[in-house]
Amino acid sequence: MSVLGMITIAVLYRALSVSDIGIWVFFQSILLLVDTFRSGFITTAFIKFYAGATEEKKAEVTGATWYIGSLITGSFIVLNILAFFVLDSFDNPGLLLFLKWFGLSYLSTLPMFIATCIVQAEQRFDRLLIIRLLNQGLFIVFVFALAILKIVSLQMVVYSNLAAGGIASLVVVMNGWSKITVFSKRTKESVLELYHFGKYSVGTTLSSNLFRTSDTFIINFMLGAPALAVYNLGQRLMELIEIPLRSFAATAMPGLAAAYNGNNREELIITMKKYTGTITVALVPVVVCGVLLADVAIYILGGKNYMDTEAANVFRLFLTFALLYPADRFLALTVDVINMPKVNFIKVLVMLVVNVVCNFIGIYLFGNIYGVALATLFPILIGVGVGYTVLNSYRHFSFFSIYSFGWNECKTAIANIRNRNGRPD
Repeated sequence: MSVLGMITIAVLYRALSVSDIGIWVFFQSILLLVDTFRSGFITTAFIKFYAGATEEKKAEVTGATWYIGSLITGSFIVLNILAFFVLDSFDNPGLLLFLKWFGLSYLSTLPMFIATCIVQAEQRFDRLLIIRLLNQGLFIVFVFALAILKIVSLQMVVYSNLAAGGIASLVVVMNGWSKITVFSKRTKESVLELYHFGKYSVGTTLSSNLFRTSDTFIINFMLGAPALAVYNLGQRLMELIEIPLRSFAATAMPGLAAAYNGNNREELIITMKKYTGTITVALVPVVVCGVLLADVAIYILGGKNYMDTEAANVFRLFLTFALLYPADRFLALTVDVINMPKVNFIKVLVMLVVNVVCNFIGIYLFGNIYGVALATLFPILIGVGVGYTVLNSYRHFSFFSIYSFGWNECKTAIANIRNRNGRPD
């Protein structure tokens, strides 16, 4: 899905102007941020109460989820209607685009969102893939069609996005994957269960997403939409790092949890070191190649219009900082495993504040997106520092031993591969 997203971005960057791309990036960012209230409130709570429950309980939870999801979406629609009366008070194009279309966007994707929660809880990842492919695939097809017909515009891209979400929602309803028919099965108790759990989970999710999108807001309002388009292009290429990180994080979780549940602190730290150190060492050649070939990557994704911009250097800066990403990700994951999620929540809030402050300082000192890119380093350092401090008090270890452990793991893996290749069939 990340690859399809990058293909879509590549098409849009070539089809739209720099200014329109910046407006689209801001529109999407704020759309996803506000949707975090719905997804953060419902997703984790639904899976927690649905998975492993009786069929009767599943129906109650699904009905309650539809009820809460409809209330949240209905609130968005009411706010959208009210927003039409104050549109003249805003002059930012990206914000205006959001205020015009956010209610309809959330309404068109509600059945798809509920279906996504259900298939995750049922571990039907085949259906999850179909739903996401349908939504993203239709959007790509529509954008390609607009480009071929030479009628592509920002407004048409918005229509395409709405149509893709609406069609995907219609398909899941017709196939019964959204289970809208059990809406009436909800009970007051199941609604309250989801509400009391969701009101806490939404805080952590929203804070985490705010941290990721704070750069977008600051650049949009202080440097303008064209600067945001350039910045987003360099940032978007970081999916090459994020994809394996997300995959390995999902793989590491069971091993870390098993070590903690078995009260084996040494094994827990060794598992954390294995993933953090090995991935970091493996990233070094990727980072070196990326730094050397950044201009080529920018040309492939964005086209020739972005070759003489700051995009390549922004990508280089992010790649360099990416060597700290595994430590930040797996230290935080391990802190969650040892049952200290509150620490991660407070840490994310601190990182958000530091990121915003450093962004303003960076823009003041540099006057361009380099200041924002450089500012990213400081919250990452805080995240790594907090994670290490907490785990070091849980089980003492040297921070740099993580990387020596990873180096030894890589050498062992390479030696094993050579030995296997050298054996006769």
